[in-house]
Amino acid sequence: MLYAAVGFGGGSTYNALLVLADFDFKYIPIIALSCNIVVVLGNCLRYQLHDLIPWRFSIPLIMLSVPASFIGGSIQVGEIVFMLLLGSGLIASGLLMWIKPNESKQNFVNHKYYIYSNMVISVLLGLLAGIIGIGGGIFFAPILHLQSILPSKKISAFSSIFILVNSIAGLLGQFYKNFNTEIALDFNEYSFLMIAVILGGQIGNYFGVKIFSGSIVRRLTSVLVIYVGIRLIINI
Repeated sequence: MLYAAVGFGGGSTYNALLVLADFDFKYIPIIALSCNIVVVLGNCLRYQLHDLIPWRFSIPLIMLSVPASFIGGSIQVGEIVFMLLLGSGLIASGLLMWIKPNESKQNFVNHKYYIYSNMVISVLLGLLAGIIGIGGGIFFAPILHLQSILPSKKISAFSSIFILVNSIAGLLGQFYKNFNTEIALDFNEYSFLMIAVILGGQIGNYFGVKIFSGSIVRRLTSVLVIYVGIRLIINI
């Protein structure tokens, strides 16, 4: 509910909660990415119905991030490296979520500098997304707010579509990495988590699109994210 209300999927915190709950390490990115997909798929459908997804802006960045996300998902990383990346990423994303969107500018910028820098950011976030099992939108959204490159609602919509495609690519990379194991069969034991995030995601997205701006929810979520990130690093 919290993440969907501001256009995110929740993968970063799913990862952290699964780690703290002592889930099997090899399943954690796969579970988190799967939860991400079902949440942001609902987000994307609702945003599309309201014509909020900026496709012209999104498609070039997605085309760069998807291959990087697949590569990231296929990279073998140790548990300590995974925990460090995840904990640091959570703290960074929590701090970034405190940034207040600035829509005082009536004409949103389209400078070449931002275009090229966002292309580089897309590749880097795609790679990170695949490695630790997130979508990357939680990092990209604050950067776009700082650039004042799109209205807030469209940034949330972009974040959802960015998370969706990168989560799918990262999940495929994770399955490719574990091709010779029975991980897909074992994963069925955790499929009940999908039901929980589908329900929460639909409720949260409805409130985000229809009722409130999401700034309060974003900041409450950031406190949770920072706390969990610190807990993860302390527990290494």
